[in-house]
Amino acid sequence: MRPLLPACLLLGAAALLAALPAVRAGEEGYRLKEAPGSELTQGRCAICHSLEYIPNDAPTLDRGGWQKEIQKMRDKFGAPVSDAEAQQILDYLAANYAGKS
Repeated sequence: MRPLLPACLLLGAAALLAALPAVRAGEEGYRLKEAPGSELTQGRCAICHSLEYIPNDAPTLDRGGWQKEIQKMRDKFGAPVSDAEAQQILDYLAANYAGKS
């Protein structure tokens, strides 16, 4: 059974990589609100997940909630976002997708 593990991992990785262009292509149909920071936010967030998470999560998040989400994405999931970019993304999300007061 053990010799199959590397093969399974390789197949899983190959399937994931094959799916990435399709996910990105599917994202082209969904756009975030146009505002300063929207392109950066779309570019960084769509690397890992659907952009639809943003408006879906917005009703429950305020600026502090978005800040925690961004930090979680960076710390736990390794999101490639610099400190300066995190601030721009936070400003964008807080201004355009913060539903909780």
